[in-house]
Amino acid sequence: MKVIQAATELIPGPRRVGLAIGVFDGVHLGHQQIIRQTVSDARQHDALAVVVTFDRHPNAVVAPEHVPPQIYARSQKLRAIESLGVDALLEIPFTPSFSEKSGDTFVRELARDLGQMQSVCVGADFVFGHHRTGNVGSLKTLGQELHFQVHGLAAVSLDGQAVSSTRIREVIRAGDFDGASQMLGRPYAICGRVVAGDRIGRSLGFPTANLDAASLVLPPNGVYSAVTQLGGRLYHVALNLGFRPTVAARPQLRVEAHVLDFNGDLYGQELELEVGDKLREEMRFSSPDELRAQIARDVAAVRTAAK
Repeated sequence: MKVIQAATELIPGPRRVGLAIGVFDGVHLGHQQIIRQTVSDARQHDALAVVVTFDRHPNAVVAPEHVPPQIYARSQKLRAIESLGVDALLEIPFTPSFSEKSGDTFVRELARDLGQMQSVCVGADFVFGHHRTGNVGSLKTLGQELHFQVHGLAAVSLDGQAVSSTRIREVIRAGDFDGASQMLGRPYAICGRVVAGDRIGRSLGFPTANLDAASLVLPPNGVYSAVTQLGGRLYHVALNLGFRPTVAARPQLRVEAHVLDFNGDLYGQELELEVGDKLREEMRFSSPDELRAQIARDVAAVRTAAK
């Protein structure tokens, strides 16, 4: 999958282009339906299947006080989209000037820069452009003029409710990973780059990888079992989410992963953790020795769960 930041970088030649447009946080079942429709249209007409999305949530610019936490890190999002057979992904920088474009201007510029568009696929309630001036109806009007088809697909339902990014965030916050996984169409996982910590885990005999997950929606605080892939091998993980009340002088939410039986250096690498069962709540201990003993019990519980 080719990743581009400007439509003019695609250079489709004589081939037409089918577009799926959206934020696509989580690439959940509803998003997958939209992207698969785009891929199907493209294959049928020998066109290129292109996903159009943005480098940040639009609210980061138009409503900064209402930016939802992300379900997926950017790398997860790109991998999930690529797995659906997309030819290219156009990741538009969502800048203040871009936010001021009307829906009409946005589509006309895509048509100008991408060449002949075969189809545009969006959710039925999709709105876009300055002051949300664009919707499926206006897309269809433009489609008649510019000769492309428009698909406005209804939301996918699960258990009688629409699958949405908002609903997925709610179940993650509630610790319902089965529910999140069902709506995502894949196991729920936390993904982030490993950053330097204060090495307290190492001093206790249980070194941890500290993930930069500041922009992500997270489960309730506590200790969880998890798994990760490193170098093509599966590793079990004791995952701690919380403020480390026993050792932290200044409480700060941390995502810390003790990767069992791994001795390499993970700094700067990306770690994706498939979250399993909750082992216990976050607790304050009376001493480092008491904390060390509990971590040893947590690791033993992870090993037992892995058998």
